[in-house]
Amino acid sequence: GDFFKLWQQTSQRMLGQDAAEVTQPDKGDARFNDPDWTHNPYFAYWKQAYLLTSKWATDSLAQTDGLDERTRAKAEFYMKQMLTAMSPTNYPGTNPEVIRETMRTQGANLVAGMSNLASDLAQSSGSTLKISQTDTSAFEIGRNVAVTPGKVVFQNDLLQLIQYTPTTDQVREVPFLIVPPWINKFYILDLTAQKSFIKYMVDQGFTTFVVSWVNPDEKLTHKTFEDYMKEGLLAATSAVQRECGVKKINILGYCIGGTLLATALAYLAGRGEDLYHSATFLVAQKDFTKAGELKIFIDDAQLEYIKKLMAEKGYLEGSRMATVFNMMRPKDLIWPYIVNNYMMGKKPIPFDLLYWNQDSTRMPAANHNFYLREFYHENKLALGKLKIGGVQLDLGKVKLPVFELATREDHISPPKSVFTGSKMFGGPVEFVLAGSGHIAGVVSPPGKTKYPYWRNRKPLSHPDNITLESWIAGAEEVKDSWWPHWIEWLTPYSGDKVSARKPGAKLGVIEDAPGSYVKMKA
Repeated sequence: GDFFKLWQQTSQRMLGQDAAEVTQPDKGDARFNDPDWTHNPYFAYWKQAYLLTSKWATDSLAQTDGLDERTRAKAEFYMKQMLTAMSPTNYPGTNPEVIRETMRTQGANLVAGMSNLASDLAQSSGSTLKISQTDTSAFEIGRNVAVTPGKVVFQNDLLQLIQYTPTTDQVREVPFLIVPPWINKFYILDLTAQKSFIKYMVDQGFTTFVVSWVNPDEKLTHKTFEDYMKEGLLAATSAVQRECGVKKINILGYCIGGTLLATALAYLAGRGEDLYHSATFLVAQKDFTKAGELKIFIDDAQLEYIKKLMAEKGYLEGSRMATVFNMMRPKDLIWPYIVNNYMMGKKPIPFDLLYWNQDSTRMPAANHNFYLREFYHENKLALGKLKIGGVQLDLGKVKLPVFELATREDHISPPKSVFTGSKMFGGPVEFVLAGSGHIAGVVSPPGKTKYPYWRNRKPLSHPDNITLESWIAGAEEVKDSWWPHWIEWLTPYSGDKVSARKPGAKLGVIEDAPGSYVKMKA
């Protein structure tokens, strides 16, 4: 079949004849951009042999009967790791760029590569190699990332609360609190002035607060998911209420911060408490039935292993979570840097997003064990079986207006998973689907975004919106950032305009933004 055609084609090209390629890389596969992969018969052979082998292996797995959904997902994941590693781009003898560089520098690139590897080994913790993805010396938190002006106005063991300095004379009466994930640092929402979601909110005239989670050590090993809700999200809410002199606020939860927010809303609903005018969820899961590739790491054996691992130090090393996320996209986040750093002997270029990506955080044992088992493994929140603080949680009791964002290519919070969870609330839900993935689909500023979003004017409860596919079929595409649409949705819940508020006017100022917690290294 195709392999025989490849031999024929290669033989013809070796004899100087023209012959069409048997197979081509997928559009957007940057690994084979060098002209030699097409024009040199030797490299063209390796490229096509690899692509044909990858297709054969992938098709063989897809056609294998008798695999349950979980086993198939695990097999597909590890097959992806193996096939990505096998690419001829990853080996000095079959990569034309590495060969040319080695000849040009008389091997100095390989010497420099070993020096880069030694540096990465020195900064790695445990058994995991931390591969440099960017020039970390080019960035400093508070100097050229996380630079939106503000003040830390409250702190406890788990968080610092930042209130941002207003840029408008008047602001909306209802303040706004952002609860980011604690698996990463908050400044993904404040990378640069041009890409800052936080600055955008401030400039739109909202009194904006953000939670900056602590990077926990062994002293916080006992902190539970319930503690993160009560001493984290709810403590921050109380501080915002006191600082602004209001009874109710608006709130946003991003990723696991959104899972925490959904939990808190169900907890408050069960107690008959009402603290928020509206809630916004960005790529946040409530139902974990279709929770994507991360689920393959979650079974009883894996959970027991993670539990023992965390018992040693009282937390999960940040590098372990970072490695898991990198393994989801090995073609983009692992192998290009192995080739660039260790074979080409180059330093990675400065890139703010990858600086943030490498700035990992630890996870306290009690919280992380609970999250993995109760949410990912047993899906208790969606099933109505989760109990927190003595309250049986029911998302159907949450009646406040909800804005729900999913992104089309999200491998961490897949859109089907987010869509299913968004239908569990008991009030009105504005569901929006954005282009791209977990980060780029969220951090998508107006005028600079490459990605559209989709909206559907029928309510989520409409019979036409039973599945994500049927929702998309009835949706309209808008070639712009979703941010202005969200502001339009949020404004009616934000009250009248009042004079701009000075940060810390009531609670006092602890230190300048972005605070000290975000600067703690894992």
